[in-house]
Amino acid sequence: MFSGGEGREDSVQSYRIWSPWYVKRDCGRVVVFDTTLRDGEQTPGVAFGARDKVEIASALEEAGVDIIEAGFPAVSEEEMDAVAQVASTVSRSEVAALARCNTGDIERAINSGASLVHVFIATSDTHMHYKLRMNRDQVISRIRDSVERCSSSGIGTMFSPEDATRSDREFLFRAIATAVEAGARWINIPDTVGVMFPSSMFEMVREVHSAFSTDLSVHCHNDFGLATANTLFGIAAGARQMQVTVNGIGERAGNASLEECVLGAEAFLGCRTGIRKDRLYDLSRLVAEKSGVPVQPNRAIVGQNSFSHEAGIHVHGVINEPSTYEAFDPAIVGRRREVVFGKHSGINAVIWAFRNRGMEIDEEEARAVLRSIKASGGRITEDEVVERFESAR
Repeated sequence: MFSGGEGREDSVQSYRIWSPWYVKRDCGRVVVFDTTLRDGEQTPGVAFGARDKVEIASALEEAGVDIIEAGFPAVSEEEMDAVAQVASTVSRSEVAALARCNTGDIERAINSGASLVHVFIATSDTHMHYKLRMNRDQVISRIRDSVERCSSSGIGTMFSPEDATRSDREFLFRAIATAVEAGARWINIPDTVGVMFPSSMFEMVREVHSAFSTDLSVHCHNDFGLATANTLFGIAAGARQMQVTVNGIGERAGNASLEECVLGAEAFLGCRTGIRKDRLYDLSRLVAEKSGVPVQPNRAIVGQNSFSHEAGIHVHGVINEPSTYEAFDPAIVGRRREVVFGKHSGINAVIWAFRNRGMEIDEEEARAVLRSIKASGGRITEDEVVERFESAR
């Protein structure tokens, strides 16, 4: 079960995980369901126009995403049209549309041009009592009627028991069984308010997986900062699909992020995702631009600082052997490492910056440059370091 770091060959370069505690599984092919255009758009203040949705969907398809949830057609005529435009533009990825368990929503989703209808209704006592004002039998009836309506239309169906992770276990299993019997192709397990701990998520998904033969999906929110971990533990337990958003955008604290889940599933679980990881950085920047939600600098994989090094000890190590302070080659995700200069820089970084541009600098000159860098007190790029020295000569 434990291995010493043998990495699965990647299309760009092998992952480097040199740890005696590294757990390697073989989870096979995992379907990537991206909901940036639906759940991601539910980020407060975010609204994608049809043109934005088509552009982002095209980039998602190019990156290898299997299923793109294009929107919620019942929201408005404009949303219905946007979903239809995505469905008519995308050819390789499957397009999904969200619908509540009611006839109007389902009809609009079916007529949107989507090939998969994602129907949902809450199954937790809290939601049923305070939001739906429905009892358990009424919810079961809605599930049966809604999934049968989708199935009879010949369109693929996914069922989500909203707030599944706070639902009574016996009733949750009854709801899932009803959806499966009615013809649901996928069962999605949503951690709607992000209350699961990874080991709990593993146990829950394992129980559902053992009880039902239908393919499972997991949809995790980040209220405790555990969305990525819970998604990966759900996959490890038997789920065959991860629901994610680019940059982890979404309601409240957001969703499990596409980039983190893909890299984690491939590196730690031995999964195959079909994602072109060298497209992830450009995809991240596109969604940040269109959504107006900036990527925090220290965000894993796509943040400005995720492959940046300043501290002298770190820079010295990375210059000699990148794996000293990098978990994997940044080229895998379309990035390049960056040495930045500031208060914590060392002389080795200065010498390297010049040699990297085919220039030599002696130790005395390097120390003078380093003093100038430290005195400036700010973040300085490699190019700026060389330009300052050249202008001072």
